[in-house]
Amino acid sequence: MVKGLCMGAADTVPGVSGGTIALITGIYDDLLSAIKSANFKVAGSLLRLDFKDVLSELHVRFILPLFLGIAIAILSLARLMVYLLANHATLTWSLFFGLIAASIWVVGKQVEKWTLGTGALFLAGSGAAFVIVNLMPASTPEDLWFVFVSGMLAICAMILPGLSGAFILLILGKYEFIIATLKNPFLLENLVIIVVFASGCAIGLAGFARVLKILLQKYHSLTLAFLAGLMFGSMRKIWPWKETLETSMIHGKLRVLKESNIWPQTGDSDLVFAVCLIITGFVVVMVLERLSWVKEDA
Repeated sequence: MVKGLCMGAADTVPGVSGGTIALITGIYDDLLSAIKSANFKVAGSLLRLDFKDVLSELHVRFILPLFLGIAIAILSLARLMVYLLANHATLTWSLFFGLIAASIWVVGKQVEKWTLGTGALFLAGSGAAFVIVNLMPASTPEDLWFVFVSGMLAICAMILPGLSGAFILLILGKYEFIIATLKNPFLLENLVIIVVFASGCAIGLAGFARVLKILLQKYHSLTLAFLAGLMFGSMRKIWPWKETLETSMIHGKLRVLKESNIWPQTGDSDLVFAVCLIITGFVVVMVLERLSWVKEDA
């Protein structure tokens, strides 16, 4: 459960990978085995309400305390993240920027050999992400179908060392929305969103995560090069200094529809602190990455 708390804390911060924490704490292989045990046979047993069969197939003694720890950490930190984004946006995004910049290096380092093919896929991923981020509005749909899809995509990144599920939510424009929802999880409206998001995560684990695992097994370097490219091309989304160009009232809330990146002003009192946070974020990921390699070698 304590290891779940550590993973949950990591999963709330864009750029810090819950998969990396699992690797450092020595439970990554058990996590993959537990995910693999959640197959369609288990789903069928669950639909038939055959709980005895479900308990015999799933690694319940491992899964329950781990995911309970993850849930407690995420719910506990949600209020803090909402406060930081509302009151110290530039500084918070600066930390995120450093964390994610280092994560790109971590993922790229896992490419066994950089060749013309891996380089081409890195550029393809960068170009695709740059175009998608450019076309994607600052505020994406809050419809349940989009929340579901966001959960499916985010969970795939959460289980991979070096990749951050929270970063995927940032790119989809749903990080602040999900975090704000988790701040008050027992409101009926928020509870519906959480259930839909969790359902997307479950389907993502059962489907996309398995496909991603196959790709990593058969085309390890090519897949990681493409993923690193996607992350690199998306960096403009999390640039800390932005200017709001267009807003609109949506469901009674003021939403940013269009914004642009700007250079920090030399007279900005937070500039030095922001740069320090970028460096701090980068160093934190480097240290975690080093610890994961030491653990794996041991």
